[in-house]
Amino acid sequence: MRHLLTVAAGLAVLAASACSAPTPPRSAANPSATPTGPAALPAPTGVHPVGTTALYLKDTSRPDPWNLDVDARELKVTLWYPTKQRDGQRAPYMTPKESELAMRRYGIAGVPDDTLSKTRTNAIKDAEAAGWGLPLVVLSPGFTNPMSTLTSLAEELASRGYVVAGIDHTYESYATTFPGGRVAECLACDSDTDPGFGTGVVRGRAADVSFVLDQLTSKWDGSRLIDRSRIAMAGQSIGGAAAVAAMLKDSRVRAGVDMDGTTYARIPKSGLSRPFMFMGSPQHTPGGRDNSWDRDWKLLTGWKRWLVLSGAEHESFTDGPLLAGALGIRPPSSVLPAARSAELTRAYVVAFLDQHLKSQRQPLLDKPSSRYPEVGFCPATCGQS
Repeated sequence: MRHLLTVAAGLAVLAASACSAPTPPRSAANPSATPTGPAALPAPTGVHPVGTTALYLKDTSRPDPWNLDVDARELKVTLWYPTKQRDGQRAPYMTPKESELAMRRYGIAGVPDDTLSKTRTNAIKDAEAAGWGLPLVVLSPGFTNPMSTLTSLAEELASRGYVVAGIDHTYESYATTFPGGRVAECLACDSDTDPGFGTGVVRGRAADVSFVLDQLTSKWDGSRLIDRSRIAMAGQSIGGAAAVAAMLKDSRVRAGVDMDGTTYARIPKSGLSRPFMFMGSPQHTPGGRDNSWDRDWKLLTGWKRWLVLSGAEHESFTDGPLLAGALGIRPPSSVLPAARSAELTRAYVVAFLDQHLKSQRQPLLDKPSSRYPEVGFCPATCGQS
């Protein structure tokens, strides 16, 4: 399992990921392009202003799978949620130290180390939450990526009336910052060629998800915000693979989305009957380089969709392309533009969740759309747009 760093398509910064089908390096990016100034995430399109806060949780029932010197699993969970507050301090995208470590890890030079920390977000830090009994969506990022790489999607979901819990899986990304400024760097990053690595990662992430659900639905002070009967999970790369693993482990997760992630958890022959959606780049076309979706498609026995976006790359389902200009990276013209990839990701993930957590039928999920011609429905029309 050899996974190569992608430094083009704008996302080399943050979303080159292990634990997916290999993505070859692209030399078409122009690393000497002039930086455009601080990046800004697109505004959410829902009716609600968005608040955000961070929780720091410790699972004393199990040791950390990566740090053998600690006997408890520590997790940072970022929450996004609807609020009535429209003014206040915007939440930071990441800390300057996290930005520095990201730049170092992905070989980005020629711009200040704190560039990524200056990315403009839309959520108000520590705003008071509005509402109660809202559906909950758990988000899980790709391997080596912090949870911040899915911020645009998280803000969109919160603006549409969801509570979002984004999990930083400690020691699986280049940096997770805990209170007091302590930074947990990536201990798992030198293990991705080990036999059974992907299977072990998704098993551990499923345990993280179940622990977080226990905390949020019963022990957290804000648990009234959440409707325990309406919980879904979505993730990118191995975070998407972890959605399958979490659904197999925990029946509270009613629906799942895998965004361009090779799957590892084996679905039993009896099948997985809860709603599931694959959404990926052309490498996930049936019969393509990654055959894990072909295998699992047959075992999804409930409502299911398999979408492929023409022009998408592995990173297109993250914030990475949106940050390219700030880093002086010019994506190849053949790659789906950053704003469009964000729009497509938001549109289809929101439609899936609205249908399965809010019982609002979404015709967008029934067939190809003239509004979004890049999206093919597999196995019938994917790759034909």
